Formats: sequence, structure tokens, C-alpha cells
Amino acid sequence: MKSKIQFILSMVIFGTIGIVVRYIDLSSSERALLCSIIGCLFLTLIFFVMKKKISWNLVKSNALILFLSGIALGGNWVFLYQSYDYTTIANATLGYYFAPVFVMLLSPFVLKEQLSIKKIVCIIIAIMGLVLIVGEGVSASKTKDILGLSYGLIAATFYAALLLLNKYIKDMGKLELTIIQLGITALLLMPYVFLTEGFGMFEVSSSSIPFILILGIVNTGIGFWLFFSGMEKLKGQSIAMLSYVDPFVAILISAIILQEEMTLVQMLGGALLLASTFVSEIKLPEFSKQEIKTPTK
Repeated sequence: MKSKIQFILSMVIFGTIGIVVRYIDLSSSERALLCSIIGCLFLTLIFFVMKKKISWNLVKSNALILFLSGIALGGNWVFLYQSYDYTTIANATLGYYFAPVFVMLLSPFVLKEQLSIKKIVCIIIAIMGLVLIVGEGVSASKTKDILGLSYGLIAATFYAALLLLNKYIKDMGKLELTIIQLGITALLLMPYVFLTEGFGMFEVSSSSIPFILILGIVNTGIGFWLFFSGMEKLKGQSIAMLSYVDPFVAILISAIILQEEMTLVQMLGGALLLASTFVSEIKLPEFSKQEIKTPTK
């Protein structure tokens, strides 16, 4: 029960990222940089309080994948935060939750995994859901919404890449891995932020500072800590089911707290998208023997 509570709390924390980001008067890349620095420092403190040590030999042996995963994590955050700036939290979240579909599409080629009939059906339904969300936005001539949703999809692409890259990282603990990835992300974002945004980050408004600390300590540090602590004793199917607390919280915040508009058609599209990715992650016996192979080059 403790593990479930920890995991659910982490999902609730992740679901509030959108509203926290809205109150930070910085560019998306600056937010991502501060988030990675503060999160890395906080988790490093937790790591040493737990009397654990980073295995630098493992870091060295996984160096290339860790570097690429740091790029993926940074890109994920930059475009996700950008998405929140252009569209509703609900739309940004739904676009971002297309990541499992990208993973399903790429798995046969990257991981040489078989693509089941169930997953193919789920991919088709997810695409239908996305078309409903985007199509409604186009019909309403909401250019910013379409742009925001596009940023969400790009963030989902980076997140899918991160998930696939993590499959190739060997023998590293989840908390240790996160600390290293956050550190790499911070190092990679520093020159990019200073070249593109200058040093304006140090002139941030005083009203943004509490939200920067919340984003770094709570949404990143505590969120990831609870996430990994909770998932250690949970089964894969439980993790898949409880993961949908995140978009549920985000959509509730969008609708109730921020009172952002979402049409019935978009709601239907969102339901199709989330339901398809949910079904793709749970085991259904009737599909277990119906698998087809996707040809690889």
C-alpha cells in the first residue's frame, strides 16, 4: 500500500507541472535548465543521505547512451514547457501522452520487439483521438492551440526516445540514473541557454522564484524520488494503470482551476488517446498469441 501511495503522489506532483510552469516568467529552455540543476542537487542530497555511491565505472561504460538520454530529457522538458505557453494544459498533456504510441511504433525497429494486433489497434485509435483534438482546434482557427499541441508532440517524441535509450543502459539504479541524466541535461542546456537567452535568467522576477523552487524541488526532485521509491515494489500493470493519475490531474487543473476551454470533440479525442495507450500497456489474454512481426531493414 505504501508503494502505491508513493507512486500516486508522484503522479499527482507530475500532473501539477503545467500550472507551476505558467507562473515562471522565463523561457522554456531557462525553466528546463533551472529544473534540471535544482532537481539534480536535491536528488544527489537524497542519494548520499541514503548512504549510496555513484558507480563511475558504470557511468563510463554507459557514457554514450547517457549523453544521448540527457539530450532527450532536455528536449523533452524544453518543448513540454513551450507547449504549456501556447495551449491549454489539457491539450499539452494529451499531446505529450502520445509518447507511448511513438514507443510502440519504434519498438520493432529499435528494440526488435514484436508488434501485436492489440497494439496496432491501439495505435490506430490513438491517432484517431489525436485527429479529433487537432481537427477541432483547426476548425476553431486556434493557431496557438495547434502550435502548442505540436510542441507537446515534439516533447512526446523526445520522451519516447528517452524511454527507448534507457532500455540500453545496463546495471544502473533508477535514482542514480536520474541524477546522472539531470546533471548531463543541465550541462548541455547551459551553453544553449546562455547563447540564445543571454543572462536574463539571473534577473528573474521575485514572484517567479517560489515557483522555480517548487518546479525543481517538488515537481522534479520529490516527484522522481517518490516515483522510483513507489515503483520498486509495484507490478508493471499497476504502474501502467496508476500512471494515468498524471493526465487526469493535469486535465482537472486545466478545467476546474484555470477554467480552460475544451470542446466535447476534444474530450472524446482525449478519451480515445488515453484509453488506447492504457489498453496497450495492460495484458489482455485474447491477444497474447496474435502477434505479427514488423519487417526491419
